[in-house]
Parts: sequence; structure tokens; C-alpha cells
Amino acid sequence: MHIVSILLFVISASLDNLVVGIAYGIKKLRISLLSNLLIAFISCAGTFLSMSVGKFIGYFISPDIANIMGSIILIVLGLWFIVNSLKKRRIKKEDFIMKNPQKKQVKIEYYNCGELLESPEKADIDNSGNIDLKEAFALGLALALNNMGLGIGASISGLSLTLTSLITFIFSFLTIPVGYYIGKRFLSEVLESNADMISGIIIILLALYQFFL
Repeated sequence: MHIVSILLFVISASLDNLVVGIAYGIKKLRISLLSNLLIAFISCAGTFLSMSVGKFIGYFISPDIANIMGSIILIVLGLWFIVNSLKKRRIKKEDFIMKNPQKKQVKIEYYNCGELLESPEKADIDNSGNIDLKEAFALGLALALNNMGLGIGASISGLSLTLTSLITFIFSFLTIPVGYYIGKRFLSEVLESNADMISGIIIILLALYQFFL
């Protein structure tokens, strides 16, 4: 069932959830059990949907070609995450050095599609200090959309749709509280700032593992 591949996929896909939890811990934004369950369900549904698309594509190509295509997609996504991480570092460094008054505008424009992931505390629209179900839905959707390409590539390369979706639900449900604890107790800025880099490396390892399996 490619358990190792599934675990690599889920760990990579759940890093965003961990970073969100860390951000909430640092900001002391509370997230209820129901809100966390909703985010986990949406992450699971997003994984199932994206992998279903990949499975559908797989019907039209041979298993060997599918494995190669899936691995290539994963490698490209991994490299994209790594490059994106380097770009984030460069932008943050330029902001720090130049202290340009317009830096916030530039940063928001660059991360427009992932604004909630860049600043998870923005999900707390009403500034209540709690993430309610409506805010959790928006955050869960952002997390799911961020992993759509990864799910398609993983499915094409042969990962089990049902098992991967189930483990995604479990990891998503667990990683936000774990991240919250880390953020609240240890202020783990190192992990938060390097999540894309770590995720990209894990995705590439997954691609190589699948390719040579």
C-alpha cells in the first residue's frame, strides 16, 4: 500500500497545518475542537478530490507512464516549494534592510492567493481571539487548495486514495494542536519560516521513492 509514500505525502501536506497551529499559539488564538475537526475534514475532502482527479487521469495512461508522470509532477512541486521558500526569505530580508513603507503592499500582492497561510491570524475576522466555524471553513479551504497539485501528483504515481485521505484527516486534526503547543511554549520561528523548504524536500524524496519503487 506504499505506507512510506503515504506518510511522506501526509507529513508534507500537514506542514501548513503545523505552521498555522504555531502561528495561533504565538498569537494565543484559540481554536475549538469543532473548528479543528472542520479543518481536518476539509483537508481530507480536498485530498480525496484532488487524488480522484489524478486517478481519473491515470485511467488513460499505462501504470509505468503514470508513475513517471506522477513523480515528475511531485518533483516540480517540490522545487516550486523550495524556490518559493527562498523568495520569501529574500523578500523578508529586503523588507528588513530597506524598511520600505510600501513593503507590506508588495508582500501582500505576492502572497495574495495564500494570504491566510502567510498570516493565519487573519482568519480571525471578528478579532474575537477564537477561530469559529465560519473562519475555520475559510482556513480549511485555503489549506486544501494549497495541496491540490500535490494530491493529483501523488494519485497519478499510485498512492491509495482512501488510505491517504484517511491519514490526511488524522494528521490534519493532530498537527494544529501540536503546532499551537509549540508556538505557545517555544515560539518555534525556525520551523515556521522554513516550512516550505522542508515540505519541498519531503515532496522530492516522495517523488524519488515512488519513481524507484
